[in-house]
Amino acid sequence: MAHKSIKDDAFDPVAAKKALAAAGYPNGFTTDLWAMPVQRPYNPNAKRIAELMQADLAKIGVTAEIKSFEWGEYRKRMQNGEHQMGMLGWTGDNGDPDNFLNTLLGCDSAKTNGSNVAKFCFKPFEDLVQKAKLVSNPAERTKLYEQAQVIFKEQAPWFTIAHAVQLKPVRKEVIDFKLSPFGRHTFYGVDMK
Repeated sequence: MAHKSIKDDAFDPVAAKKALAAAGYPNGFTTDLWAMPVQRPYNPNAKRIAELMQADLAKIGVTAEIKSFEWGEYRKRMQNGEHQMGMLGWTGDNGDPDNFLNTLLGCDSAKTNGSNVAKFCFKPFEDLVQKAKLVSNPAERTKLYEQAQVIFKEQAPWFTIAHAVQLKPVRKEVIDFKLSPFGRHTFYGVDMK
């Protein structure tokens, strides 16, 4: 669950142009934008999303060239850090915040073949996430993860685009089928009328 004080960034091309100029890019710059070659529940059309991002970036003077590769090659190259900007997603497999914040943003995961494709390694964030891993009190853990989320938002190693809503059509005779937060099809306790 996201920390309540964290707000989505507003789409503000004027402020973005000012920030670029302050960073030494008054005329923008050219970059690449990698689009996943596969469909995923969290991103059913990566090429289209890349085109929309490309159009928004053009509004502030940033020219983004869309690139893609075969899926295995794409993942390998991203893990090696060959991209300038790229897209990936994640479906957690255990429901613990560590499975997102450490797995996707931890220093160890920034190494080659890790899931931290932004290569983000920031000590204040790392310290909170590593400490939270060792704490068993849920309220205490929550506070640590909330602080880590604030740092994530400030540092912006990547930004979140979407969160998938699961839709599973089920015949009315099926009873007790529950959606899995892990993207699995679990049939324990399922029956037919």
